[in-house]
Amino acid sequence: MNRYPLWKYALLALALVVGLVYTLPNLFGEAPAVQVSSARVTVKVDAALNARVEKALRTAGLNADYVQLEGTSVRARFATTDEQIKAKDTISRELNADPAEPSYIVALNLVSRSPKWLASVHALPMYLGLDLRGGVHFLMQVDMKSALTKKAESLTGDIRTLLRDKSIRHSGITRDGNNVIVAFRDEATRESALALLADRLPDVQWRATASPSGELQLNGGLKPQAAVQVQQAALKQNITTLHNRVNELGVSEPVIQQQGLDRVVVQLPGVQDTAKAKDIIGRTATLELRMVDDSAEAAAAAVGTGPVPFGAERYVERGGGPLIVKRQVVLTGENLSDAQPGFDDKQQAAVHLTVDAKGARIMRDISRENIGKRMAILLFEKGKGEVVTAPVIRGELGSRFQISGSMTTQEASDTALLLRAGSLAAPMEIIEEKTIGPSLGAENITKGFLSLAYGFGAIAVFMCAYYMLFGVFSTLALAFNLLMLVAVLSMMQATLTLPGIAAIALALGMAIDANVLINERVREELRAGASPQAAIHAGYERAWATILDSNITTLIAGLALLAFGSGPVRGFAVVHCLGILTSMFSAVMFSRGLVNLWYGRQKKLKSVSIGQVWRPAPDAEAGTALSSAGPDGH
Repeated sequence: MNRYPLWKYALLALALVVGLVYTLPNLFGEAPAVQVSSARVTVKVDAALNARVEKALRTAGLNADYVQLEGTSVRARFATTDEQIKAKDTISRELNADPAEPSYIVALNLVSRSPKWLASVHALPMYLGLDLRGGVHFLMQVDMKSALTKKAESLTGDIRTLLRDKSIRHSGITRDGNNVIVAFRDEATRESALALLADRLPDVQWRATASPSGELQLNGGLKPQAAVQVQQAALKQNITTLHNRVNELGVSEPVIQQQGLDRVVVQLPGVQDTAKAKDIIGRTATLELRMVDDSAEAAAAAVGTGPVPFGAERYVERGGGPLIVKRQVVLTGENLSDAQPGFDDKQQAAVHLTVDAKGARIMRDISRENIGKRMAILLFEKGKGEVVTAPVIRGELGSRFQISGSMTTQEASDTALLLRAGSLAAPMEIIEEKTIGPSLGAENITKGFLSLAYGFGAIAVFMCAYYMLFGVFSTLALAFNLLMLVAVLSMMQATLTLPGIAAIALALGMAIDANVLINERVREELRAGASPQAAIHAGYERAWATILDSNITTLIAGLALLAFGSGPVRGFAVVHCLGILTSMFSAVMFSRGLVNLWYGRQKKLKSVSIGQVWRPAPDAEAGTALSSAGPDGH
């Protein structure tokens, strides 16, 4: 009756082993490390850089636990913080010849101390949030006025193109703040233009006005609703761009989210150097497409034998050669929808670009007029531009076109990544910054885990004292539940925060509640006169429905928090929901496995150790029967 088949015990043993393996990495703690990442989007981090870092450390006599390439950064782990700081200085001197213009960001970080054999089976520790690990916190203000100004500049070009396509003559297009003013010579032309612009640009409100000199004008500005949409789109694009840049640098579990209408919160756990953190979040590139100046004067300027022509600028191409590029911007990163590596018709490596409708119209016009000429793609970082590539226009281009030529598959992939990383839709400035030190994070961890330990200990003492051996089984099931919960969180690479620790404590209390229901149900069956084996069987079977109902209702509340909450509330909800699921498995299946293993093989079981079973006295039972029969005894 109370025996598990062998496969169930095997399943429980497997769950126990997996839980132990994936929980172990969280017990080793973190070690000081130095992280090296690219300071410019055109500088790659590869195995060669890994070798340079190893050589620099050996030359300086510094012994690192390991130096390895992880994603887009090189990390070196050390035993002490003194070695970490010395290593940072050594690596910085080796990699950055000019500290004013560094090629690499060398920052202090923290990495797990867990052995490599655990990492080889992807057993990694949970990420720790800012409140537990320490790190930096920034509150950034988005310049919404600049977003509206950019939109007004974009509208100016759209209006000029629309009027030219329909052969509607105008006397000039100017900007007055965020408004666009179009001048005309006669009323009929202005009416034609008004009809066209009102139809093709529905987000713009137009007014017929006149200049002080009497010149006919159309004054257009964004409608209030459209202006709000522009600001919201700018904020979302900035958040996406920051995510791309921070993720490329390998910062574990960064938090980048909107706060209010025009602010962004950036949290970088594990980063202790505020100055380096500013470099990380400031690495947002602006993409521009411009025509290359192929005049004789430009050729002379490129080799240094003449001045740069008027209306042009001198840049350095990715390969290292100088290039003269016109100042006029053809297209910006705002118009680029996607960039993916691939192959052209000749099966050579290429980058496939997709632009929006406005970008397609501009590319069609520009490419038609400049077939055979070169177009430069520039990336600007911190005010300094660099030419990523300058391909030759082979034909008329539309919304989708490709860059191909003498590039490898890896170069095509790198170029696509650079172009896809995007640009800021509006400038941002840091208005608040704070650093949470590792000592404060360690104190929070200590307090959090002490609270869990005390809570677990109190529950264990009560259960063992009140339910005897069944209390021991319940305590072991509770420990198994905690093990499984931590293992699942580690598998998911979830971020543990203080609210998450609170959710674990709540999960312990809810998990033991299921065992209390089971134990009390077994007691009731024993009071009713059932045999011990029958009482155990009925207790687990009949308590299951109650346990399921109560956990489902609690799970619904947890899912509501997960769906509608954000930040700490969402972190709490994730741990809460997982704790409910693991508690149902541990409280029912694991605890019954222990009970079956202990009592299931005893055929003539006379009693079970489940504490005091209060059987009603015979006289009390008779009294109850007489009182329910009525005063006349019938």
